[in-house]
Amino acid sequence: MPAVALEPSRTVEELEELRELTGDEEGAQRVAWTDTWIRAREWLSGKLEPLGVDEETDEAGNQWFTLAGESEQALLIGGHIDSVPNGGWLDGALNLLAGVEVLRRIAEEGRPPVTVRLVNWADEEGARFGRSLFGSSAVAGSMADQDELRGRRDPDGNPLPDALARHGVDLDGALAARRQLENAAAYLELHIEQGQVLESMDFPLGVVLGTFGVERHQITFRGQAAHAGSTPMDKRRDALAAAAKLALEIREIAKRAGEGAVCTMGSCVTRPGIVTSVVETCTVLLDQRHLDAGKLAAMLADAQEASERFADEEDVSVEWDKVWSIEPILFDDALIELADDAVHEVAGTSHRLPSGPLHDAAEVARAGIPTVMLFVQSLNGLSHTKLEDTRAEHIELSVEALDRLTSKTIAKLS
Repeated sequence: MPAVALEPSRTVEELEELRELTGDEEGAQRVAWTDTWIRAREWLSGKLEPLGVDEETDEAGNQWFTLAGESEQALLIGGHIDSVPNGGWLDGALNLLAGVEVLRRIAEEGRPPVTVRLVNWADEEGARFGRSLFGSSAVAGSMADQDELRGRRDPDGNPLPDALARHGVDLDGALAARRQLENAAAYLELHIEQGQVLESMDFPLGVVLGTFGVERHQITFRGQAAHAGSTPMDKRRDALAAAAKLALEIREIAKRAGEGAVCTMGSCVTRPGIVTSVVETCTVLLDQRHLDAGKLAAMLADAQEASERFADEEDVSVEWDKVWSIEPILFDDALIELADDAVHEVAGTSHRLPSGPLHDAAEVARAGIPTVMLFVQSLNGLSHTKLEDTRAEHIELSVEALDRLTSKTIAKLS
């Protein structure tokens, strides 16, 4: 049988088909552990069934589609079909449907030299219960928060363990899914950028160096409530004033760190919270991200020093409480080179960049599996909204790049 040609345009058509099946006028509605999510998974199974792949759902709810090769050594291609509520048509789904097209091409050419597996990770977004990367962290063995997860509930009050059980997943048994990585030799993932770097450079595709480390802290400034009408400006102990200075300073901290550093103050709560009183307490949430662990630590130290300086200036106190942190995850150097070659071949140019958002790929890399990601340009940098979009011709280029990267990686492994 002659080899079938890759048809990147088919990926665009199937993405549109999935949008019609699982979306509405507000956007994609494929929230994990819901009926719409199950409908999307069944639809995905139908696309792969003609290829004769073996399908399996593991203990964490991840779907695996395996095309057996001459060797048990496995190349993994991954993505997620779940979305946030009112989400975009490409986030997660592009990864999978590009992988389906690559599998079609490989299957038609006969038995590959290594086993190729497509994985649909369960609940990457964490949209319903607030726990992102559920399926991939179980497989990677990094899930260690079962006790906390037992108490998680969705906005309607449904416990997470009950929702999992309805889909055949036992929270305590989810870590048994680690067996899926026994023969894994490499992991590839394609994703929309969800930012504006590639668009600003007029590049359709890029290669991801790794995912940012994150430091997230709650900072509380404490001053003194006082009457807004009778307290002179130079006598005030205004907690909000100190927080406001920090909100501006974190921009400079990120600028000094460079290399894509970002700092965000995403929440601010004041008390007593009335216009007739000086702010006594101001609590803010600070998120800092960088690909370099040393620079991330320096950014945190700079923010702590600045908060103390501004607290002194405003005659208030300041307290820091750690909310969450994760170290930077760097992708595999050899695979980065292969990915860069693949992107150059199909697009003529390439750019290497870090990922601010976390991805399942980071969990796989954390487990010691050589990993790399490709990014395709996002229009206006928008994601997690119905306005999320990428040009059809860029989607097709991304499928071609993933296919070339897959071929190069198979050659390297075999």
